[in-house]
Amino acid sequence: MPPRKTTLGTASKNTGKLFVLDTNVLLHDPTSLFRFEENDIFLPMLVLEELDNKKKGMTEVARNARQASRFLDDIVSDKPLQIEAGIPLQSDARKNCTGRLYLQTSFVKHDLPLNLELGKADNGILSVMIGLRESQPKRTVILVSKDINMRIKARALGLEAQDYFNDKVLEDSDLLYTGSLELPAHFWEEHGKDMKSWQQGGYTYYQITGPLCGALFVNQFVYKEDDTPFYAIVLEQTTDTALLRTLTDYTHPKNTVWGITARNREQNFVLNLLMNPEIDFVTLLGQAGTGKTLLTLAAGLVQVMETKLYSEIIITRVTVPVGEDIGFLPGSEEEKMTPWMGALEDNLDVLNKSDAEGGDWGKAATRDLIRSRVKIKSLNFMRGRTFLNKLLIIDEAQNLTPKQMKTLVTRAGPGTKVVCLGNIAQIDTPYLTEGSSGLTYVVDRFKGWPHGGHITLLRGERSRLADYAGEVL
Repeated sequence: MPPRKTTLGTASKNTGKLFVLDTNVLLHDPTSLFRFEENDIFLPMLVLEELDNKKKGMTEVARNARQASRFLDDIVSDKPLQIEAGIPLQSDARKNCTGRLYLQTSFVKHDLPLNLELGKADNGILSVMIGLRESQPKRTVILVSKDINMRIKARALGLEAQDYFNDKVLEDSDLLYTGSLELPAHFWEEHGKDMKSWQQGGYTYYQITGPLCGALFVNQFVYKEDDTPFYAIVLEQTTDTALLRTLTDYTHPKNTVWGITARNREQNFVLNLLMNPEIDFVTLLGQAGTGKTLLTLAAGLVQVMETKLYSEIIITRVTVPVGEDIGFLPGSEEEKMTPWMGALEDNLDVLNKSDAEGGDWGKAATRDLIRSRVKIKSLNFMRGRTFLNKLLIIDEAQNLTPKQMKTLVTRAGPGTKVVCLGNIAQIDTPYLTEGSSGLTYVVDRFKGWPHGGHITLLRGERSRLADYAGEVL
């Protein structure tokens, strides 16, 4: 007796696209069930089995598996008799989602090439896809998977396959907001006609009108480097007008921050953001050696130890190893995190050397005082916390998912400033890309917010060896 072929009930009349979701898509983004708009979704039984196997534990993957199962339960429980015909995904909360969900309700067997191992979940899903294609010849059946090898195998069998793109903030990381803009050569001729200018509090303000104003963002830095260099920040912006304000020059020795001066244009912009109490959220992107951690720590120490704006500095980072994991670490939470915080120790050494007057005893005392005001925390214990009057530094933020980033940033209570540091070219987390990283997500979502700022640091200042290695390796 030949094996039963799966049927999609009334769906056979439909000639639209049918997306078969791999398990890793649901584990990466449980809301992917509602992201395909007018298209239909098919879930093989093996995907449901894999979700069940992944649901135990407190990891992000386990949480996403449970959330995906809850979504499926909500969808299926209301319409138990419509599974074969397809369950509508549209609801009051998701009016754009007009497709249907199909679950595999019958056994599908299709002979795969002999070199594909039987009993493997990926191959079982591919077998289901081939069966669907034969039973639904009028439909375009497409596999959606985050697994590159799975997509390659599908294409080798003549099946359509694609990555899951709905989680991407940007298709191309080159389009990511940089936080600064070079003004064109004829800027003043086009925008200086009805300009108003005045001085207040040591800064010069410029109220300008012109075509470029509509393309600016609040807290974006603008600059023009010619015979008379001009550096300013956008305070207000409409379609036709903008209010610019000059900056504090942190490249000048009189404006040192804990003994540190800005070495280039972008570092000057960074210190203007970090030292501004009106800015609650700062994101800094840049490759290794651009000064992200050093500048943030220097600005933090000034505002904790001298101006008393914040009570302490809290540093956390994603603990993703570069090589093989060395296993469990002994000690308390702070002691377990210390090996991950080598960058903190290196930068504190630099900042401590800038005060040479006190000698060795003075340096040791200063170091102990600084360490008493710098706390190292693990990401694992952040949920439910609220930080009051703290400077929260999130290092290696490119390895966070958008959901993890939301969890961390919403820890900020009154008087707290959050600084996210990272390099989206160094992502170590599986399934995260430059376009879907939580750091990319917050940079794009916070641009133009009056109390947020962003800068992409371009120039390395570590050493000539590090700069050359960054270029040629």
